[in-house]
Amino acid sequence: LSQPSSLSAKVGETIKITCSGGNGNYGCINLYGWYQQKVPGSAPVTVIYWNDERPSNIPSRFSGSQSGSTATLTITGVQ
Repeated sequence: LSQPSSLSAKVGETIKITCSGGNGNYGCINLYGWYQQKVPGSAPVTVIYWNDERPSNIPSRFSGSQSGSTATLTITGVQ
C-alpha cells in the first residue's frame, strides 16, 4: 500500500488522504478501512470501514470513498 508520509493542514481546512495499491479483494471489490491513533502505543479507532461506512460514534466530518485500487479519507473541518 502507498500513502503519503506526512500531510499538514490548518484548523478548519478540508484534507484528503489517499491509499493506493491494495490487492486484498473480497469478491472483486477492494475494501479499505481507516483508523485514527492519537497517541503512539494506544489502540487505534476505526473511523471508516468497508470503504465508506462510518461507525455511529465517529463525526460526520470523516468520510471515505474508493475508486479502483485507491481509497480516500476526507476530513472536513480539521481540528
